[in-house]
This record gives sequence, C-alpha cells and structure tokens, in this order.
Amino acid sequence: MYIGDWMDRGERYWPEALAIVDAAKGETGRFTYRQMNRRANRLARWLRDTAGIQRGDRVGFLGMNGVECLDLLFACGKIGAIFVPFNWRSHPRELIDLFGRTKPKVLVFDDEFRAAASEVLPCAPSVTHALHLGGPGVRWAPSDPGGDATPAMAPTNDSRPYETTLADIDDGSVTNDAVDAEDILLLLFTGGTTGLPKAAQISYRMVAWNTLNTVIHELQRGDVTISHTPMFHTGGLLVYTLPLLTLGGTVVIMRKWGPEEMLELIEREQVSLLFCVPTQFQLMMDAPRFSRTSFQSVRFLTSGGAPLPIHVIHRYRESHGVVFKQGFGMTEFGPGIFSMSPEFAETKAGSIGRPNYFIDARIVDDESNPVPSGVIGELVLKGPAVCSGYFEDAAALQQSVDAQGWFHTGDMARMDDDGFYYIADRKKDMFISGGENVYPVEIERVLYQIGAIAQCAVFGVPDAKWGEVGLAAVVLRPGTSVTSDDLIEHCRANLARYKVPKSVVFLEQLPISAAGKILKRELRDRFS
Repeated sequence: MYIGDWMDRGERYWPEALAIVDAAKGETGRFTYRQMNRRANRLARWLRDTAGIQRGDRVGFLGMNGVECLDLLFACGKIGAIFVPFNWRSHPRELIDLFGRTKPKVLVFDDEFRAAASEVLPCAPSVTHALHLGGPGVRWAPSDPGGDATPAMAPTNDSRPYETTLADIDDGSVTNDAVDAEDILLLLFTGGTTGLPKAAQISYRMVAWNTLNTVIHELQRGDVTISHTPMFHTGGLLVYTLPLLTLGGTVVIMRKWGPEEMLELIEREQVSLLFCVPTQFQLMMDAPRFSRTSFQSVRFLTSGGAPLPIHVIHRYRESHGVVFKQGFGMTEFGPGIFSMSPEFAETKAGSIGRPNYFIDARIVDDESNPVPSGVIGELVLKGPAVCSGYFEDAAALQQSVDAQGWFHTGDMARMDDDGFYYIADRKKDMFISGGENVYPVEIERVLYQIGAIAQCAVFGVPDAKWGEVGLAAVVLRPGTSVTSDDLIEHCRANLARYKVPKSVVFLEQLPISAAGKILKRELRDRFS
C-alpha cells in the first residue's frame, strides 16, 4: 500500500520516535509511531470487520481535538474509507442535514457531544454503528428497516468505551492495496458563510503535494508543532499535522485553544514551529504568561488568515527573539499555497509571500486576462494540490475553473514588482461606496498601526447617499483609550477619502469562528 498508511510508514522508519502528545491526557497521552500504528490497525480492523466499512464508505467523527481523531483518520486511510470530521459547533439540525448529505455508516463521538449525537442519530438512517469515546458505555440501536423500532442510545453493560473496545482487537497490519492516489481520504466542509457548507473532497494526491510543498518551505526532521485549530478544519489536519507526521516529527494536540495553555505547551514540549491566526498571536501577547515563557526552541511562528500587524511582529521579536513566517491557504486548494520567510516580515508587511514550489498563481481581470503588477484583480491558481470537487457535487468545483485550468479563488489580490502577493479582500467582503470598490483588509491594515487596537473588522453597511459606507468595529487593549474621531482621522491621513470608515463602534469582543477568524457576517447582520 504505497499511499494512505502514514502510521505503518512511521513505525517502519521511526518506531520509537514521539509522534503524538495529546496534552489533555497528561502522561498517558504520549504516543510513539509504533503505538499510533497499532492503535490505527485496531480501529481499522473494527471498522472493517465489525462495522462492515469498505473502501469509499464514510466514517463520521463528532468530537474535540484528540488522538482519537487522528486514530480514525489513519484507520480510514488503511482501508480506503472516507473520514468525515463534523463541526461540533453546528446545531443538531445542521448536523442532521450534513449527515443526510454525506451518509456516514459509522459515527465516533465524544461524550461532550452525546446529547447532539442522541438527537442526530435517529434522523441518520445511514449510520449502522456508533462508537463512544469515553464515559459510560452506550449502545446505538438503529431502526429496523421493516419494523417500527425507535432508534435509541441507552446505557448498556455489554457496550464498552472506545479504549476498552479496541484493547482486545488484533493490532496486526491492515491494508487495502486498491487504494489509489485519487481516492478521497476525507471530506472537509467549507465555511458556509453564504448558504449551506459544501464538503470538499480531499484526495491522497492533494495531501501528498501539499505535504511536499510544506516540507520544502517549512519543515525539518525533528520539528515539533502544536495542532490546536479544530480538526474539522484544513488548518487542524493539513497545515502542519499531516506534513510533519510524514516527516517523523511530533504533533502536540490541544483539545481546545487558550493563550495561557498554548504558551505553557510551547515551553514544556520544546515546540519549534506553529501556526495561528493574528487574533490568537495578539491574545497570547496580552496573556500574563507571555513575558515569562521561553521561546528558545521556536524556529519561527507562522501567521495566516489575515494580515499580521507590525506591532505584533515587533513585540515577539523584542520580547523573545522570535521571527514570523506568513502564508495563505484555503480548504479547496493546498492549504500550503503561499509562504513568506521571516526576512521579509517588515519590508513586505501585509504580503502573503510568493507561491510555493509546486503552485502557479496569477492575478486576472473579470475576463480572466492577467493584469499588470500593482493592479488589483482576482487570484487564480493552478497545481496538483487542488481538491477533487465537492461530495456528490464534483461538477460544482468546475464552475471555479476556467478554460485554461485556472482555479478562481474569489480572493481579490495584487502582486508587486518583486513577485510578492497581497490579498486585498474576499470578493464577498468588498463593498462599493459611491461607485468605488473598497477592500476592508486595506483599511484594517491601517487601523492596526494604532497600538491601542487589539482587534478590528471593517465592513460595508447601507447608506442612502453612497450605497454603502465602511463601519469599523474595534476592540481596544486593556488600559488604553482612543476615540472614534482619532481613528477616523488616522484613516484620513493614510487612505483615500472614499475608503475612510464613516463610523466606529467599540466592542468588548468580536465574534470569532472555530478557526479563530473574525465573523464579519455576524457583524454586518448586527449593524446593518
């Protein structure tokens, strides 16, 4: 089996190397590659022999970050099943819809989401087996297709928790030689900020090319990272987790992110690199533990998802000598698309860097014609690290691919004369004021020059005269003070008049997604 069995390869090459640290489990949460492979073999055997899972069948997961999530991913890889991690923040009614569309045959769930599982399972006839991760044993009794039995989950003496269930299963090798590079390893749901989320099909080919790009630009043998982004996101599984486990490194798993816990793990586990969004780096910077945390093991920090404010770069460098890399990715492509090395962090501030080794990129106009450097257009991509369409709607992706094979991202960007790319904004975040296109990211970059601002988000709101005008939602740092007039005047000194926000609102906090990104749609709905 040449592809898909990461832990078999891991045991072959680095059997006693530390693969996973599940921080929530303490000393019992440390696993070598040999141990991880044996766990994956047991779970794969249970899926195949007990649950009847075959190549192409879907296996759902509803739980927080933990070693069990990776167990299931690697077990699915061994038999060619498709891993489907569901967003645990979803409402049960939303989950019912997603179950209906992806039709998983097995659900593995965390006790924290037992109530959600008990509500979803009766409405998910595709599920034949449910496996509980801990707590009291449960039994899932699916409906009798020919009868009136009511589906139910109930305590039972003959059903045991996850670890106990798998303990007695043979841990010998489990493989499926039919698995091919174009087979689908997992489904990852897009953000769903407009309409229902779609399930992007992530193939082994996509993972392999993303891994190669990441290794070339980021990783070294022996690196240690922290995986804290929810594993139902591309950031949790594909940014560093799978690439580093392909290289024999160590992944430290946080069950749920918090700045103090993150800082403690950086020092304790001798972390060498990690990824966060700018909001998280700022929260860490403001945490009491920041000043006394040792960053001596850290080679670099990686920021993505939004422009990284210069004052954050300065503070980490001055306090701990730490440098930043920056990048850009998305669920349907990469996610390792662009990267920028630390020496350009200030001279190219705001840039996402240059395309990674096996990525082609360009900026085009509405007719898909390339535009000159400095001109804003749509970012388009080409390369082997693209997803295989959406589940049961593979053709939908083709709507984003033009006749020349370029994938249209929907991101507005520009390229400078040195080949560095800058995201202007999402097409959907852009608003039109008095006939001029306004890109909120450009305004936010200017606002972040003010040290008192901890977080900000600019978005368009209706205006009788101009159609739309900008509104800036701002969170100030503790102990600082600045007025809306101060902020607007600063923008006037740095931006064209039509880009200056019409008004400013001060909030205690901004709505944040599971991936740590600011939810502008919620803000627009609130203030429009």
